[in-house]
Amino acid sequence: MIITKQHIITRLVLIQLFFIGCIGFANEIKVASIDEFNSAIKSVKAGDRIILKNGEWKDVKLVVKGQGTSENPIVIEAEESGKVFITGDSSLKIAGTHLIVKGLWFKNGFTSDKSVISFRVNSKEFATHSRLTDCAITYYNPSSKATDYKWVSVWGKNNRVDHNYFAGKTNSGTTLVVWLKGEQHIQNNHRIDHNYFGERPSLGFNGGETIRIGTSKNSLLSSRTIVEDNVFEKCNGEVEIISNKSCDNVYRNNLFLESEGVLTLRHGNRCLIESNVFIGNQKPNTGGIRIINAGHVVRNNLMMNLTGDGFRGPIVIMNGVPNSPANRYHQVKDVNIQNNTIINCSPIQLCAGKDEERSLAPINTVFANNLIFNDKNGDIATVHDKLDGFKFYGNILDSEKGFNQSGFTKVKVNWDALDNILYIPKTTNEELIKNSKPEGKPTKLDITGTKRDTFVAGAYNLGNNKLPKALVLQSGTSWDSKVTPQKPIVTSEIIEVEPGIGTLRKALKKASTGSILKLKPGEYILEKGIKVSNSITIEGNSEDKKPLLKVKEGLEKNPTYFFRVEGGTMLRLKNLEISGELNTPIKYAVVSPDKGISEPYSVFINNCYIHDFKNKNGSSVYKGYKGTFADTLSIVNSRIENVYRGINLSEEKDDTGKYSAQVVYIDNTIFKDIEQWAVNYYRGGTDESTLGGKLVIDNSVFSNVGNIEKGTVLKTNGIVWVDIKNSVFEKSYKVVNPVNLKGAKNSISNCVIFECGTVKTTKGASAKDIQYKNPKWDDKNNFIPSEKSPLLKTKRIGLKWEAKK
Repeated sequence: MIITKQHIITRLVLIQLFFIGCIGFANEIKVASIDEFNSAIKSVKAGDRIILKNGEWKDVKLVVKGQGTSENPIVIEAEESGKVFITGDSSLKIAGTHLIVKGLWFKNGFTSDKSVISFRVNSKEFATHSRLTDCAITYYNPSSKATDYKWVSVWGKNNRVDHNYFAGKTNSGTTLVVWLKGEQHIQNNHRIDHNYFGERPSLGFNGGETIRIGTSKNSLLSSRTIVEDNVFEKCNGEVEIISNKSCDNVYRNNLFLESEGVLTLRHGNRCLIESNVFIGNQKPNTGGIRIINAGHVVRNNLMMNLTGDGFRGPIVIMNGVPNSPANRYHQVKDVNIQNNTIINCSPIQLCAGKDEERSLAPINTVFANNLIFNDKNGDIATVHDKLDGFKFYGNILDSEKGFNQSGFTKVKVNWDALDNILYIPKTTNEELIKNSKPEGKPTKLDITGTKRDTFVAGAYNLGNNKLPKALVLQSGTSWDSKVTPQKPIVTSEIIEVEPGIGTLRKALKKASTGSILKLKPGEYILEKGIKVSNSITIEGNSEDKKPLLKVKEGLEKNPTYFFRVEGGTMLRLKNLEISGELNTPIKYAVVSPDKGISEPYSVFINNCYIHDFKNKNGSSVYKGYKGTFADTLSIVNSRIENVYRGINLSEEKDDTGKYSAQVVYIDNTIFKDIEQWAVNYYRGGTDESTLGGKLVIDNSVFSNVGNIEKGTVLKTNGIVWVDIKNSVFEKSYKVVNPVNLKGAKNSISNCVIFECGTVKTTKGASAKDIQYKNPKWDDKNNFIPSEKSPLLKTKRIGLKWEAKK
């Protein structure tokens, strides 16, 4: 069952911050401008309250300094919570003791500082016993996603961040960081609770965590931070939703909903992870807990319908590096993983990441009394190295598949459905009781905090009808927390466009988001490149008589491109012919936003004929600029011919793990007579924080592509997931390796290679059912196979002509 917000009792609620209302304030000072605020803060004393007038506060640097007491804190608050809007280039800094900031909303802006909100003014002035509550930061981003700043930086000791709302961060930098730089900031006892961390899209490189506690350099210092009762929904910035990089922290009663990543114990020791709920709803790449380092306890957690594999599994226990530097992987040891329940998830990962560097398997690690239910015929675990250092006992498998390891017993569990969303073992479960083994230090409470009278494997007591706290907690602000921007109602307005000079540009000026521009047969002459600033569709009226888009002859300066897609938009091109042919050929058919634009975009090309982009000064049919990121680039049922280069996604050459598109999908498409490569999709470096890109090629033909010395057809350096299937590679006589795949998730299958070298695979990549045979065309230009073609003798190889009619 898909668990929705309606099923979950967790919600953004109206909470009464009664403790503030009960305090007797010495002075109440109302301010309406930054000058009035600065004047008031200079003389503020314990018990005073400064009230910011409702409305917009633009380009303000709020510095809150003062010395309150526990009985008489200094409070800085909005006149009405949620009605003081901090916009433009603004920030908030807090230094002193017993300070409370309440009710501010940072929106429609960015900051030129290192953080939007910081619990310090400088290295000598920082906050203690202070609080940020009932505030929001939403979509507070710079123009470039490469610009790094944090939303909240927590310094000092004994500070609290609670009942806030954070959503929509698109630029580099962790959403919330706890810093441990200096004696004044270690063993800090901070509390991060009852916050709502909303959607964070994939960043495409390292630095997209939602919470980080510490850094690699100080990861062996004690933080003692508690992270509890928070919601993390669609936090997809990178693999580490939470990155633990310090010691002695607690993570409990948090809800992770449809978030593409894991709670990661990246560095540091002796952390407690208990009673958290991870719900994936079968969404891709959703995960649970990843374990590195020593002395952790992971217990009473519930994982449901998680699909992530590799480092995004439901439970991932890593291999370590001998004599590991601070920023790599310390060996897992003295870790206790008990009484977790895993329901219909992808396999747990044991000794994950094993390679020549990560060669140390976990030692003295207990994996006990965990309950795994799977009625989807899914595998239980993936083992990457020897398990000698594990102690397995009391683990229960209610599944079709077993796991050939002592300490795991197949048992048919009697389940009850709590509120039709949760599986709870019934009181009548003798076999479950019998095969659970409370050795060592068994957990005394279950996931709901109920005492365990009868000990059984899993997170739940038998017959317990209480919901976990993570599903009934109250998170977010006291005011209307529906703070995500209102999505415009998209109406598919159809605009008929006549052939002619400039007619397409004029029509686009009238188009709004969602518009469909219908082009009649004929020629559409461009005098300038077109910037696409709304999500639109441009399509020909007929699949056969495609309208022709070309650039006007004789211009003093030719445009560089036909279409530039702006950030945050989607461009669909359908049933079009686009020609770059001129005396000096046009460089690009489509380009990404300009360098460093933060918002992702998408391009979909269907049934288009794109040709004669032959400018040898770096031209290509499609180019993604450095620092930009496409959610999806899709090319289907199309033909790309007589061009210098095909798809260029190779600008990110800093080798820091960045790449230019999350998914590249090519189906039923011809690449013919291309001087260099058809696709160049690059991801350099060893960064492991992202999904790493995905290229899917199906039922396509590559003919005379990259037919030069040291040429190639497809360049996929560092891309994690490559799936090439049912395709033909031919007539690239000088090519040695048309495809060079590296990594376990790289594969090529059911393909024909003819006069085009041989496929090369290394580092676990696979090649299956490759035929080095003549494809035998009946129509060589349109790649229609003859009756005797090997393309027709197995699963269909080559074009799907029924889709190209």
